Amino acid sequence: MSLLQAIRGRGARVTILGLGYVGLPLSVSMAEAGFAVTGFDINAERVRRLRTGASDVADVSRKRLRQALAHGKLQLLADAGELAADVFAICVPTPFGKARQPDLSCVTAAARTVSQHLRRGTMVVLESTTYPGTTRDIVRPLLEGSGLKAGRDFALAFAPERVDPGNPSFHIENTPRIVGGLTPRCARAAKAFYSQVTPDVRTVGSLETAEMAKLMENTFRHVNIALVNEMAVLCTDLGVDVWEMIDAAATKPFGYMPFYPGPGVGGHCIPIDPCYLSYRVRELGRQARFVELAEAVNEEMPDYVVARVADALNQRSQALRGARILVLGAAYKRDVADTRESPALKVIHKLRQKGALVRYHDPLVPEVNGTGEALHSVALTAREMESCDCAVVVTDHSSLPYRELVRRCRLILDTRNALRRYRADNIVRL
Repeated sequence: MSLLQAIRGRGARVTILGLGYVGLPLSVSMAEAGFAVTGFDINAERVRRLRTGASDVADVSRKRLRQALAHGKLQLLADAGELAADVFAICVPTPFGKARQPDLSCVTAAARTVSQHLRRGTMVVLESTTYPGTTRDIVRPLLEGSGLKAGRDFALAFAPERVDPGNPSFHIENTPRIVGGLTPRCARAAKAFYSQVTPDVRTVGSLETAEMAKLMENTFRHVNIALVNEMAVLCTDLGVDVWEMIDAAATKPFGYMPFYPGPGVGGHCIPIDPCYLSYRVRELGRQARFVELAEAVNEEMPDYVVARVADALNQRSQALRGARILVLGAAYKRDVADTRESPALKVIHKLRQKGALVRYHDPLVPEVNGTGEALHSVALTAREMESCDCAVVVTDHSSLPYRELVRRCRLILDTRNALRRYRADNIVRL
């Protein structure tokens, strides 16, 4: 039986490396489609928790995970020695290192692991976001260390993940996918694979086009978020309500798409992916000027939030040093528990550096690090709200009691326009 036949008959064995925000939803969706799926992660403790049905990814409910496990279509492993598959999908992190260089160590480690289990007639797909050339120039040689030739003995493709954690409207099944193959035959195999769970799969002409498309998607958002963040600063100086201005501009039915300001950018995609692009073009002797300017603007937003807190307190004849600040939200976006690159952590850290007494509340994040020391979420009691000198809405979780906050807090800085329905003297908007 050929690989295409095995995929279309859903008899292909699937191994997914990495069980985080990308790999776990893919594992469950493929198992639900009828494939025999092995999910692999080097974090043995995560695998142990997942085996109990305790999902740590918002897009995969405990019920779905437990059903996939109970039906026998999904097994979870932390031992690479047991891997065997017809299709390998690499869904591991690609962070940006402290030296301002891409960290592909997880990708290379996964590729080496896969190379030990490759056989003729299999396929390897990289989903991890990276710069153009990674699949061809880095992953391919590692896989060919098996003695097999990519494009001849096994298929090689890149299919960028398009996961938006916590998005109730778009998920794997209804978000179009892009695939690029080393050869047209590789692309056809990748398209057949993803078409089993996603009806709309588009094939592009090369691995590099697929890699670049992912960077373009997030660079577009990064640059436009930077634009409105800068507008927020300028509008404050001009005495203009930036939120009302954006809503007014958004009434134009063509040539405009609304983006909204905030305390910075977070998550893996927006603050990280454009850096992969700027790194790659610097290697070519060029400069991604818009990308680098957007990065600078967005990185300044946590400092701007702290300055606005200080200004708001100063208007009430109070200094920031020694002030009791209650930060609302630690996750990088609403209604998720993900703190990767969260601007809230930067705001907390910078407030503490200025001498403020900071506490935070997040119903989804019980503890945070990266703020100078570990902090624990406090209960949002009446006393907590009334005793703070300023509350700062950094992450606009839908479960926060906004009416009570407006009623009990002496001063609130709203960086997300979460209090758009309220008009009160104690509210200051970004």
